[in-house]
Amino acid sequence: MTAAVPPPPLLEIDSVGAGYGKGQVLHGVSLSVGAGETVALLGRNGAGKTTTMRCIAGLLAPSAGRIRFGGQDLRGLPPHAVARLGLSLVPEHRGIFAALTVEENLRLGARRGSPWSVDAAFAMFPALAARRRTPGGKLSGGEQQMLAIARALMPGPRLLLLDEPTEGLAPVIVERLVALLLELKAGGLPMLLVEQSLEVCRAVADRHAIIDEGRIVWAGDAKALGAAEEVVRRHLTLEEV
Repeated sequence: MTAAVPPPPLLEIDSVGAGYGKGQVLHGVSLSVGAGETVALLGRNGAGKTTTMRCIAGLLAPSAGRIRFGGQDLRGLPPHAVARLGLSLVPEHRGIFAALTVEENLRLGARRGSPWSVDAAFAMFPALAARRRTPGGKLSGGEQQMLAIARALMPGPRLLLLDEPTEGLAPVIVERLVALLLELKAGGLPMLLVEQSLEVCRAVADRHAIIDEGRIVWAGDAKALGAAEEVVRRHLTLEEV
């Protein structure tokens, strides 16, 4: 009896190189996300995490390699075309419209046929429901991050990209965000999470990859990450091995 062939990854990043001007940032990055899977990309500041996300979202053209999503090559596609395929990015600095209300921000992301409505978003993010008529710029940092995530869900993405969602937030807000991400994960939404916090990644992700100086230097599941103390010290902390 022939063994079943595993399905291809939903997102496949293969030997991607990229940079800005003459400065090369990514050097052959390879990474994948399967259906229903949460993958964390860890690294220090400047390691290449956000550049990787920008390449996936079509905001930066790779200089080498390929990126495939749902079997389709993303090379040459502008950001709006990538988004139409079902990729939603929560950018590092949230990117909400400060002058628009919470509800207006959400309605901008709404798409016909999406399982997410404004009411569904408010049900999942009750703190936003209480401030639906408040301008985005008047929200707290945690509320802005919740709004950024809620807006990214509105089109009904097939994959959610989150770039440093807990950066600069108080521990109690981080706990709430982790609970929300776990709820989305339980609902089957695949996610690629860029983070510096090991605790957050361990709480949410199925698999982990560590990037340093634009290269993937380690990859494994949650159990393997717990045993990779030397790798963590060398590539994620300032300690000397």
